[in-house]
Amino acid sequence: MSQNKTFIEFHEALLKLSHNPDFINENRSRKLASLSALAGRLLQVDRVGIWQMNVGQDRIDSEVLYLLDKGHDYRPLSLVKADNPAYFKALATARVIDAGDALHDPRTTRFNESYFQPMGIHSLLDAPVFDGGRLSGAICLESLRRRTWTLPEISFATAIADTVSLINTHEAWIRSQQQLDYVTHYDSLTGLPNLQSFRERLQNLIQKMRQRENDGFTMIWIDLDRLKAINDGMGAAGGNRVIAEIANRLRGLYLPGRDKLARIGGDEFAMLVRDHEQHHHLGDLIQQIQHCISDPMTIDDQTLRMTASIGICRYPEDGRDCESLLRSGEAAMYHAKESGRAQMQAFRPDIHSTARSRFVLESELRHAIQHNQLEVYYQPIVEPHNGEIVSNEALVRWNHPVRGWMSPIEFLDVARNAGLMQDLGMSVLRRVCKDRSEAKRQGIVMSTTAINLSSEQVMDARLPLRIQDILDEYGLSGDQLEFEVTEDAIKGDSKSLQATLNELVNLGSRLSIDDFGTGYSSLSRLKHLPFSKLKIDRSFIREIPGDADDCAITLSILGLARGLGMRVVAEGVETEEQRQWLTEQGCDLLQGYLFSKPVPIATLLSYDDQLRQSAL
Repeated sequence: MSQNKTFIEFHEALLKLSHNPDFINENRSRKLASLSALAGRLLQVDRVGIWQMNVGQDRIDSEVLYLLDKGHDYRPLSLVKADNPAYFKALATARVIDAGDALHDPRTTRFNESYFQPMGIHSLLDAPVFDGGRLSGAICLESLRRRTWTLPEISFATAIADTVSLINTHEAWIRSQQQLDYVTHYDSLTGLPNLQSFRERLQNLIQKMRQRENDGFTMIWIDLDRLKAINDGMGAAGGNRVIAEIANRLRGLYLPGRDKLARIGGDEFAMLVRDHEQHHHLGDLIQQIQHCISDPMTIDDQTLRMTASIGICRYPEDGRDCESLLRSGEAAMYHAKESGRAQMQAFRPDIHSTARSRFVLESELRHAIQHNQLEVYYQPIVEPHNGEIVSNEALVRWNHPVRGWMSPIEFLDVARNAGLMQDLGMSVLRRVCKDRSEAKRQGIVMSTTAINLSSEQVMDARLPLRIQDILDEYGLSGDQLEFEVTEDAIKGDSKSLQATLNELVNLGSRLSIDDFGTGYSSLSRLKHLPFSKLKIDRSFIREIPGDADDCAITLSILGLARGLGMRVVAEGVETEEQRQWLTEQGCDLLQGYLFSKPVPIATLLSYDDQLRQSAL
C-alpha cells in the first residue's frame, strides 16, 4: 500500500471515530481509551500510552495504556525528569520523538534500565499533547521490536496527540464555564447564591405563580445590625468571619417551605419561603431567624451577639415582578432598621416613598461620583493667637439638581450602604488635587489640605498606591496633604492598618485623629500609630468655657496630646470666649465659624493669596 493511501486510511479512521456521537458524549477516560486502541490496532503497535504532565513539568504519569495483545491497562506508572532530562527537553520544544533505536537515542537512552529494558521496548514514537499553550503530556507508541517509523505513522501519531489536545481545550472551556457560572451566581465568601442567582430564582418563581390561583410566596430581607462597628473594631477580616458564621447558621436553619437563601449584599441576606399558608405563621419564622442570628459567637476570642433588621414582602400583594418585590423588601427592611434595629417590618404601601427616594438618591449619587459632579469646600484652620491660616480641611458638598446644596450628613449614610465610600473618597482626593494644581498654575501657594479618610478606605491596603497615582497625575507631593481618620476607623489596630498608615506617612503626609473623644482609643494604640495631631470633636467645644465637664474633657485631651507629642486642633470654635479659653489652655490650632465657614476654592485662594502678599 502506498504511503499516500495509508495516510488517508489512517486519517479517515480518526475522523470517523472523533465525529461519532457516542465518542463525543463519552467522558475523558473513555475517549482516551478509544484513541489509544485505534492507534494500536491501525499501526500494529505493541503499546500505546497517553501520558499527562504534572504542573511542575518534572513528571509524566500514564493516564491510559493500550496493549495490543491484552487490551487496556490503567495501573499507575510515572516517569520523572531527573531520570531523563533530554527526553523532557525534547517534548518541551514541541518535537516529535521518533526513536527507532530508543535504547541508544540520546533523547531516550537514560530510560533503559528503569523502563525500556524491563518492558522490552526497542522503538519509540512520541508526540506532545497540549492544554492551550501549555505542554500537558504526550502520546507514546512503543514497539517491542526495532522499527523505523514511516511518515504516515508519524503524521497519525501527531493527529492523535492533537485530538487529545482538543479534548483538553474543550475540558478547559467547560471548567472555565463552570467557574464563570459559580462566580456569576455564587458569593465567594459564604458559598451562598448571590443577588443575580436570587433574581433569577425570583423571576422563575413569579412565572410559576402566575399560572396558579390563590398562591404566593414570601420574601424575607435580612440586614445585619452594627456590622460596620464590627469591621471598625476587628477589621474587615473579623467582619467577614461574622458574615460567614451567620451564613452557615441561616443555611442550616430549617424553615418549612424555604426555597432560596442568598447573600445579596455586604451584610444582607434574602430568603424566599413558599407555601401559601405560611404567611399566617410569619411571626414564628422571623423569631426563628432572629434567634439563629443572635446566638453568641466567638470571633478572635471576643464573644459577640448579632441582631438583624428584617423586612418582609409578599407576592403578589406587594409586587408582581422581580424589581417591585426587591424594592418592597428593602423598603420594609430600612423601615425596620430606622425603628431601632433588631426589628421586623412587613411591607406597607406608605413606606414605599421613603425607600424609593433612597433608591433614587443612591443612583444619583453614584452618577455624581462617576461624573465628578461633587464639590469640595475648604474650611481654614488657624493659629489661635493671630488667626493666621496654617492649613485647611476639605469638606465634600453635593449640589443636587433638585434638592440643591447637600451636606455630607445628608448623603454619607446612603454612600456607605451602597458601598460607595471608597469611590467617594477618591473623588474628593482627585478634586482637591485638581484645585491645588490649578492654584499652582496661578502662582498661589495653598496651605496644607486635610482630607478625611473613611474606615473603608483605611482598611484597603491599596490606598497609598492609589493616592500616589493621583498625586503623580497632578504633579503634587504628599507633604501638601494631611489625612484625617476617625477613632472608630482605627479600632482594629491590625498589622495591615499600621502598614497602610505608615505608607501614608512615607508619602510625606501627616495624619490626624478626627472627632477625638467620641470613640475609643487606648494610649498604647495611639502611641504605636503614626498620628501627629488630635482634633477635639466639636461636641466638647460647644459649651466651653461654661460647662465644667466639657472643660475637664478638653483639658485631659490636651494633656494626653502633649504626652504623646501631638498637636491639637479644636473643631467647632464659634465664639470669642471659646477662642480665648482654648488659647489660654495651650490649644495649638482652631477651626470653626468664628474664623470662616467652609468656602469654595476661589474664596480660599483669595485668603491664601492675601496671606502670601502680607508676608512679602
